[in-house]
This record gives sequence, structure tokens and C-alpha cells, in this order.
Amino acid sequence: MDKPGDESRHGVLDPVDRATEVIFGLLMAMTFIGSLSVATSGREEARTMLIAAFGCNLAWGLADAVIYLLRTWTERTRSRTLMARLQGDAGPDKGRALIADALPPRIAEAADPDGLEMLRLRLLLNAEKPFRPRLDFEDIKGALGTFLLVVLATFPPVIPFLLIDTTALAIRTSNLVALGMLFLSGWLLARYSGGNTWATGAALALVGTALLFAIIALGG
Repeated sequence: MDKPGDESRHGVLDPVDRATEVIFGLLMAMTFIGSLSVATSGREEARTMLIAAFGCNLAWGLADAVIYLLRTWTERTRSRTLMARLQGDAGPDKGRALIADALPPRIAEAADPDGLEMLRLRLLLNAEKPFRPRLDFEDIKGALGTFLLVVLATFPPVIPFLLIDTTALAIRTSNLVALGMLFLSGWLLARYSGGNTWATGAALALVGTALLFAIIALGG
């Protein structure tokens, strides 16, 4: 699975990034929608809620974009530091330990000392190849994609309020749309990871609903 700091990527954002940003934006929007009362809220309250939800997701989308760039810079700097240490005074034993520490735990465990040594030698052999800049245009595109996903996730659950005059019906329709989006996000994550699509979609819809209630109860 590609990470923002990897030297080569198949896309601006990987499926996990895309799905999680949509889920985050959706939950933020539904927090505002969940604050509406079916019995007492009118069109003016709904309009105020829509403006607040959109403004909140604009702000959080911007924050997420900055965090994406920070994570990318950190991961790429970490890779440069690893290469510098391998080329410096790190002997074979320390070099293998550094590489094992940089790998995911299960992969590091599966790679025996011979495998780690082979990787160390391959890294040293390619050490003269130029590094990607710590941040480049592709990273800016990734940050923009992160921002847009959070902001655009606001629209599906608020569209019912633009099309339906009855606030109570709009709230129920919005909730159904949100459940459908959570299910679809879980489906796509399971499809990407090789899991059970139906079970993961249903589980994410249930967990997302419980999380939404918790956020509202805590004053979010």
C-alpha cells in the first residue's frame, strides 16, 4: 500500500486515504445535521445548519490538507535520514536494524537477516540516485484532493434539505444517504484490502452511526 511519503505512487491518493477523508467529512456534516430537531426545526434553522456544516468542512479540509503535506514531508525526510545513516557510520548489523525498524513489523519479522542484508546492499547500491523533493507538485495535488474530498462529502447529506421542504423528512432522508455513504466506504475499503465487502460495509455503517451519536453527545 502506497503512503504519501513513498518515492513512487500509483495515484495522488490511495483508496484508504480517499475513503477515510470522505468518512471524516461525512461525519462532520452529520454532526450538524444531527443537532436539528425533527419536531421544532424549521427552514431557517436548516439553512443555518447547512452554512455551518459547509464552513466547518472547509476549515477541516484545509487543516487535513496541511497535515497531509506535513506527513508527506516527514516520511520523505525520514527516508533521506535512513539513507544518510546507511551511508555513514552504520555497520552491517546497525544497518539491518535500521531497515527493520523502518519496515512494517510483520514484514520486518518475515525478512530474516539475509533478506535485510540483501535490502541494505541494494539500498547502498542505489544510494546515488536522486531523491524526490521533500514536497513537489504531486504532493500539492494530493493535499488539494484531501481538501476537496472533505468538502465534497458535505453535499450528499445536505442535498435533501435543498430538495425537500419538510424538515423532518429531509432529516430522515439525509440520514439514509449518510448510512449509504458509510456502507459504500466500507465496501470500497474491504474491496481494496481483500476483506468481506458486505460485512465491512455494514460494520462501518453501524460503527459510523455509533460514532456520530457519541460526537453529538460529547458536544461535537
